[in-house]
Amino acid sequence: MTTGPTTAASPWFVRPRSADPAARLFCFPFSGSGASAFSAWPQALGDVEICPVQFPGRENRLGHPHYGTYENLAAALAEALEPLLDRPFAFFGHCAGALPAYETALRLAAHGLPGPDRLFVSGQPAPHDAARDRMLALSEPELRAEVAGFVRGRGIEPRPDMVDLGLSVLLRDHAAARAYRRPEPAPVGCPVVVLHWRDDPDVSLDALQGWRRYADTVDFRVIDGGHYDFMDAPDDLRALLTRWR
Repeated sequence: MTTGPTTAASPWFVRPRSADPAARLFCFPFSGSGASAFSAWPQALGDVEICPVQFPGRENRLGHPHYGTYENLAAALAEALEPLLDRPFAFFGHCAGALPAYETALRLAAHGLPGPDRLFVSGQPAPHDAARDRMLALSEPELRAEVAGFVRGRGIEPRPDMVDLGLSVLLRDHAAARAYRRPEPAPVGCPVVVLHWRDDPDVSLDALQGWRRYADTVDFRVIDGGHYDFMDAPDDLRALLTRWR
């Protein structure tokens, strides 16, 4: 694999591209977060280039209008992805990030574009069960406490301005999550790998079973760790994300 970087050509992708990777893994962040959720991930796993996706309305795209709905997000992202679909690729989406990843796979298929070889969904119930997310029922003060707790859990003392900014992004993302409705499954044309985090207090393995209706092949894997431990790219996760190649 050639490793000489070239300049990233789109605001959707924050990392410089490898010149000629064998494959790409596009990574979708959870609600309230951005591409920095994958900052601890390596540039590549074997010969697979890691491509964190940056949604508008956060981090270096804070000045860009929020996407509004997952359907809008999928439509805009599918267009941005088109030049990068010239080699095998997979999608990884954690928590609510799995939902726009799924919608983007459907959008690519609807436009006759290449689809992912795998859809990895981590710690997120299936689309028709998405409204059960406990976070969507929390009040704004409760969400503020969640943001502060998340920041503190990453070893950073949360400043009020930091929490305010994180909360503003989270509230808009939650509005999109509440608006999302897919009452009946629409299968994707690739295997789905469903990841359950053994110590996740909010999402049980049973809660993930709805994904069985979204592909002919659905594989469930249990990984040690909590809901946000994917951010540290643990070895068991890395191994799973290279096997599709």
